[in-house]
Amino acid sequence: MTETLALNGRFARHYAEMVAAMVAGMVLFGPVWSLSLGWWGDLARPDISALVMATNMTVGMSIWMRVRGHGWAPIAEMGAAMYVPFLVLLVPHWLGVVSGDAVMIGGHVLMLPAMLAVMLLRRAEYTAHHRSKPLPGLLKHRWPTLLALLMTIESWVEPLYPPAVALMVLPTAYLAIGAYRKRLREPGVLGVQLAGLGAYLVLVVVALAVPDEVAKYLIGAGWLLHGVWDYVHHRYDKVVPRAFSEWCGVLDVVVGLTIILLV
Repeated sequence: MTETLALNGRFARHYAEMVAAMVAGMVLFGPVWSLSLGWWGDLARPDISALVMATNMTVGMSIWMRVRGHGWAPIAEMGAAMYVPFLVLLVPHWLGVVSGDAVMIGGHVLMLPAMLAVMLLRRAEYTAHHRSKPLPGLLKHRWPTLLALLMTIESWVEPLYPPAVALMVLPTAYLAIGAYRKRLREPGVLGVQLAGLGAYLVLVVVALAVPDEVAKYLIGAGWLLHGVWDYVHHRYDKVVPRAFSEWCGVLDVVVGLTIILLV
């Protein structure tokens, strides 16, 4: 009984991991298409969009499956589970029977049972322990930077311009994470974090009071300065996990630069 529960739990965890990897691929690789092929009008066609979406999810899931030690045959089968639901619905779409929205929604809905069916065909594959493959050096050590760059790639085409009050999220996040990790109890740490919170509060008030043309530079500077804040915390391993400060620092710098240069 205990062994059966363990196997079922392992199976469910594999399924959840692949769904998460699929969603991550969809979110992270979507901007790459917009940046590289945004000029191509047909990219917005429902059939093209559906295949692009399936590709993004397949890439994300395939990467994770390789990391988890799966072979190419299971990866190919799972990739088919991404494409087949869309391909099945595209035929009636091309015949004018099914709308583009129905293709997109239906493909995503059918994909989940398709993935489950593939896993059930190889149940032993997804209930066994898999030795994760070592990640390439750059991906292993600099994945927060790569993730942040991938998340912000579209900002160079359509700059993100958060309102001034959004700056308060930056110091507040450090306080919240520091409190959770009990790092604020260290000597002087709470005072520094509260000083940072106060400085950003002043910056937000000023940005709200000045003309928009000036506020843009203040907001951009606020994001850039928080990138420096992130670097210092990463350098000395303070308050937040180093992976978070690295990711946050790169994201902050990209957002700040695109606000100042492109907005």
